Amino acid sequence: MKKIKKILAANRSEIAIRIFRAAEESGIKTAAIYSKEDRFALHRFKTDESYQVGKNKGPIQSYLDIDSIITIAQKANVDAIHPGYGFLSENPDFAKACKENNIKFIGPTVEILNKLGNKVEAKKIADEAGVNTISSILIPSKYDINSLSSAANKIGYPLIVKASWGGGGRGMRIIQNESMLIDQIETAKSEAKKAFGKDEIFIEKYVSDAAHIEVQILGDEHGNLIHLFERDCSLQRRYQKIVERAPANFLEEETRNKICNAAIKIAEKVKYVGAGTVEFLLDRTTKEFYFIEVNPRIQVEHTVTEQVTGIDIVKAQIEIAEGKKIGSSSNLPMQKNIQLNGYAIQCRITTEDPLNNFMPDYGKIITYRSASGFGIRLDGATATAGSVVTPYYDSLLVKVTSWANNSEECRKRMDRALR
Repeated sequence: MKKIKKILAANRSEIAIRIFRAAEESGIKTAAIYSKEDRFALHRFKTDESYQVGKNKGPIQSYLDIDSIITIAQKANVDAIHPGYGFLSENPDFAKACKENNIKFIGPTVEILNKLGNKVEAKKIADEAGVNTISSILIPSKYDINSLSSAANKIGYPLIVKASWGGGGRGMRIIQNESMLIDQIETAKSEAKKAFGKDEIFIEKYVSDAAHIEVQILGDEHGNLIHLFERDCSLQRRYQKIVERAPANFLEEETRNKICNAAIKIAEKVKYVGAGTVEFLLDRTTKEFYFIEVNPRIQVEHTVTEQVTGIDIVKAQIEIAEGKKIGSSSNLPMQKNIQLNGYAIQCRITTEDPLNNFMPDYGKIITYRSASGFGIRLDGATATAGSVVTPYYDSLLVKVTSWANNSEECRKRMDRALR
């Protein structure tokens, strides 16, 4: 077991600050990276030291510049890199570069990322584990439209197209009929390339009346696995989650146990290491559930799970990277000791224009009024009057999480906070 002394957050904004907080409480020094456009961003001032990354590249490409990040990590003499979510968090080439340069990657191994980072390959693993999946078709870089149309017709419309790598709803499009097929595929490929550096996509049957259930898992380097129960992420817009809840209080206990056990089965199949989320669609009509993907990283909505379990998931990631075993700390408890306590909701507060179909907006924040009070948690990075929201990144401003003993009290607390 090797104690980590210094962590570089290979990310920006809210999640970088979240990493710094967990590291600081663990007695670990931190380092940040920032693009030229982020030179005044809050995350670079919430760390012990910061370095400009990708100096000759654009804002997004800067955070995807593996060589530049590794060079900075070596300069800063860090022991480990935490990738956060998005950007390079699921990129096996980045994890490999860390390993080759003797830097601990706080996340799954290269082998696991190769298996699970790609949603199509992950489905094959779920099939082998005996977990139901939805029929899908991988779209190669060069595809024959006639063959593709034929395959799509066999599955049956409506379909949904997804990016094979990454998450956050990027690259997702519903295809209602054959006339939409090509345009939606090309748009999805472009979005995936921009967001994750890879344009590989696939299509699958669209389940119209479904609940989106995901199970938080943790695996150590010694073969031990636990789950932290489930989240309900069904409230989405433009295929991006905007409200998350834990637990999914409409689930019967038997269904909850089946879904959580299915998540562990898939994780066992690849000997999962680190924090991850196994995602399912629950057909509200048939009550059957289907595996859809594994997000092998921390997620935006991890806060609701933390609130109802009392486990700091980012600290757990760090402890796993240090070689600690499940059962050795309060953040890595045995499964029998993990209990659900109350109910939590997370809402994503974004900068959007309500007069323009709620499209992302940017500019200077003139006035900002913050929520507070018992049971309210805020995770943000630009939420102050005078801060400037740039047009280059996601429009997420702050995450507000409410907690209470029951769902109705939690809802009222969130309603008050949002007002």
